Amino acid sequence: MLYSDSIIKLPLLHRGKVRDIYTLPDMPDALLFVTTDRISAYDVVMNETIPGKGVILNQMSLFWFAKFEHIIPNHVITSDVTKYPASCKPFLEHLKGRSMIVKKLKSLPIECIVRGRLTGSYFGEYKKAPRKRTESEFAPSFVDLHGNIMPADLKENAKFAEPIFTPSTKAELGDHDENISIDEMVTILGSEEQANFLQKVCIQVFKEAYDFALKRGIVIADTKFELGVDPNGVIYIIDEILTPDSSRFWPANEVKLGVTPSSFDKQFLRDWLSSLEWSKQPPPPPVPDWVIAQTGEKYREVMRLLTS
Repeated sequence: MLYSDSIIKLPLLHRGKVRDIYTLPDMPDALLFVTTDRISAYDVVMNETIPGKGVILNQMSLFWFAKFEHIIPNHVITSDVTKYPASCKPFLEHLKGRSMIVKKLKSLPIECIVRGRLTGSYFGEYKKAPRKRTESEFAPSFVDLHGNIMPADLKENAKFAEPIFTPSTKAELGDHDENISIDEMVTILGSEEQANFLQKVCIQVFKEAYDFALKRGIVIADTKFELGVDPNGVIYIIDEILTPDSSRFWPANEVKLGVTPSSFDKQFLRDWLSSLEWSKQPPPPPVPDWVIAQTGEKYREVMRLLTS
């Protein structure tokens, strides 16, 4: 079911691929985030939904937000619907479990991606990148991928010695993000200090999350963070954090070089879509019930493993 403005009679500020953001007449310095059951792949929103997915994503974000408050503040004011303002009262049944009221912040125009493994579109870009020669007999060639220097002979899913920070532009709905260098990020942000802080804090959160998940049999291959800033310049982590929609979660016992493991996220849907003759442009193909069911189970399983 879609939790759209046809159900929630509040001013709709923004509709994303998954989240609907509303303004609150009785809380002008706050926003209402509602996580729907929509699902997207290749930047295209499917017509079908994954029942219960919005609740899973919302609860996972709340879990991680609380866990990393010692590193960086988050934008959550409350997710307890009994504490929501009067304007939300008619919609509490729709909002329960899948919503949060958050601080109104200025979203930074950068996708902050941290990668622990060489996989996905980044591996595709790595394979196409020109090889550069060195004078060393031990490392005769290397790849410079937006300022990240790495050996030229890495295999798919290779683990980086240390997680790498790979920022990207933040595209509009339907467009594609583009990977950029740290220098380009500094130019976009207009602050080297802010760029350095984003890199440092995102890698720190990733490392702690990686160690936590690994103890539960999950490898976090990569993840994407959204950050915002308040009028005083304080940076917050916002939107979602370490969910199956923003991260690549793998069963640790399936991770092998050169082989794509099964995934606790929407990769199941992506794999099915990749088997079709589809241009990866709207409109999306109809998604059959069995793909919806299997995708939903992946979300529920990773929720159980990480938060129970």
